[in-house]
Amino acid sequence: MLIYNSQLKKPVLPEYGRNVQQMVDYCVELTDRDERTHCAYTIVETMAQLLPQVKQEVDYRHKLWDHLIIMSDFKLDVDFPFEILPQPSADDKPLPIQYNNDQIKFRHYGKIIEHMIERAAQYPEGEERDALVMLIANHMKKLIFQISNEVVDDGKIFKDLALYSHGKIRLEQGSHVLHEFQAVEVKQQGNKQRRKRK
Repeated sequence: MLIYNSQLKKPVLPEYGRNVQQMVDYCVELTDRDERTHCAYTIVETMAQLLPQVKQEVDYRHKLWDHLIIMSDFKLDVDFPFEILPQPSADDKPLPIQYNNDQIKFRHYGKIIEHMIERAAQYPEGEERDALVMLIANHMKKLIFQISNEVVDDGKIFKDLALYSHGKIRLEQGSHVLHEFQAVEVKQQGNKQRRKRK
């Protein structure tokens, strides 16, 4: 009777394949420690040949030995050349992720625009600062347009710039004009009819 792969035990690390997993299982069952150690070294060499790209990583042999102990379900008892990974316990929990809880004044602009305006406000007066402020203002206008698809008043952008910069950046509506953005219709590509050959 044939045995299908679907009936066999699933490999712990599928990138090494079922044969390497069977080699590891065989190695774990060996009774002689020296023979087990020799077998483990041979398996690590085989793993390195199966995944040659791993050799480009720093300290790749240590990684292969870690993979070997994982594949053995931490049951392999050999003379390891490196300190092995400790077996994770059910009580181990990952550290909580620290989220940035800074408040964003206007979510449609995002935090990066806030930081850009803060940096622009610190620039000394001159052409470079004026160019940077205009780039930021045009980008702000584009962000609002992407949300609403309606004509955006330049005065709103100038007001928001002044608010973000605490009054350090002030643009007048008569002397400064921002780009006008328009919605572009995207044509959907349908199935092109094939021309019949005559």
